[in-house]
Amino acid sequence: MTGGELNLKSGVTMEHNQESGASSEFLAFTLGEEVYGIDILMVQEIRGYETVTKIANTPDFIKGVINLRGVIVPVVDMRIKFHLGNVDYNQFTVVIILNVCGRVIGMVVDGVSDVIELTKDQIHAAPEFGASLDTQYLIGMGTMDERMIILVDIERLMSASDMDLIAKVAA
Repeated sequence: MTGGELNLKSGVTMEHNQESGASSEFLAFTLGEEVYGIDILMVQEIRGYETVTKIANTPDFIKGVINLRGVIVPVVDMRIKFHLGNVDYNQFTVVIILNVCGRVIGMVVDGVSDVIELTKDQIHAAPEFGASLDTQYLIGMGTMDERMIILVDIERLMSASDMDLIAKVAA
């Protein structure tokens, strides 16, 4: 997907109804060795990683901004946000363009694998780690075949203070 883009909005539907038999669709992406999933309805498009314009005095996880067809989009690096160590950008690195809380945000990830559909029975509660570890942004753990997928509530992850920082960067 380098240099190109994939528009996921067209023709993609998701049932928010978590009743028995209902399913949800998630975009699966990788960060390091782990597979994560986010609600497909939040995804606007996927783009190859391109150089960003850095903004002074922003947290490390805010890489800068890009101009997306006339819209200034802040770009957040999820490996830095999740404290996953050194970040290497290569031909697989992509930016997922999201619509979060009415704002357009770019999210840098190591790669995107596929769109997965999980039933209610395949989504398990997030593990409890006590007060020392913040897991409020986890929807739960998805299981598909032998894979475990960490399901992220991107709106919760981008907490109010983070959203305020992102709004200031985009202004």
